[in-house]
Amino acid sequence: MSGTDTPGTPRFAKFDLGTVAGELPEAWRSTVVATAAGVNVKVLRMDGAPYAAESHGFAEGLLVLEGRMNLDVAGEIVSVGAGEIIVVPAGVPHAVMPGSHGTLVILDPADSL
Repeated sequence: MSGTDTPGTPRFAKFDLGTVAGELPEAWRSTVVATAAGVNVKVLRMDGAPYAAESHGFAEGLLVLEGRMNLDVAGEIVSVGAGEIIVVPAGVPHAVMPGSHGTLVILDPADSL
C-alpha cells in the first residue's frame, strides 16, 4: 500500500507484515516486502518446523514480530521473542530449532539475492 502526491509517484509505502506473512503460500518461504537504505525487508511465517543451518557472507538481522524463534547460533541456543531482534554476524552458522512459530522479518543486504 502506498500514498501518492501524483498518479504513479509513491511518496511512501506501508505494509501489514502479519497479513503479508499470513498470505504466503507456505511457511519458511520469505518474500521481499520492500528495500530501504540498501536493506531487504523480508517477511516469512514460521510453522514450528526446524530450518536447516546456514551462514552468509553478510550480517543478517532476524526480528520476531509475533511468536517465538529458538535459534541455534554456532551451537548456542538463543530464544528470540516478539519484538526482539538478533543480528547474526557474517559467516556464523545458524539454524532454527523445532517449535519456532509466528512471523519473522529478515533484514539483509539488497544485493544478497
